[in-house]
Amino acid sequence: MARLLIVHHSPTGSAGSLADSVVEGAHDDALEGVEVVVRAALEATPADVLAADGYLLGTTANFGYMSGALKHFFDTVFLEAGGALSDDGSAAGGASGPRKPFGLWVHGRYDTTGAVRSVLSIVGALGWRQSAEILEVLGEVGPEQQKAAYELGGTVAAVLMG
Repeated sequence: MARLLIVHHSPTGSAGSLADSVVEGAHDDALEGVEVVVRAALEATPADVLAADGYLLGTTANFGYMSGALKHFFDTVFLEAGGALSDDGSAAGGASGPRKPFGLWVHGRYDTTGAVRSVLSIVGALGWRQSAEILEVLGEVGPEQQKAAYELGGTVAAVLMG
């Protein structure tokens, strides 16, 4: 059975609403053969990452960057998960073997650009491959954004079904 690891930092009601919708989408009744594991960013471990076949990542956009909690997650798991950097500090392609799929959602009040860029930089160095459109949400979360988050969860889980 494939394993989908959902790692998120959702400190606000809006961010939590998105996370809940992503998790619900990953558990859609039409999806079979995918175990969904949900971890708060400060609780996820290298073992969680190594045991997963794909990932969904969620963060708030804070001061033009991903949340400190998601950054801590990456700092904690990077080397054990096969992350690789070139001599100049840029991504070196990551782990060998199949590139594991990932999806990303970001919630911000004014801008999500820096948060998205920072996450993509790190997952590039891990060798993961983007398997769904990035969900960027500004301001309040309404039904349209919750539906998009549900679809993100379902899409990445479906990729793992094969």
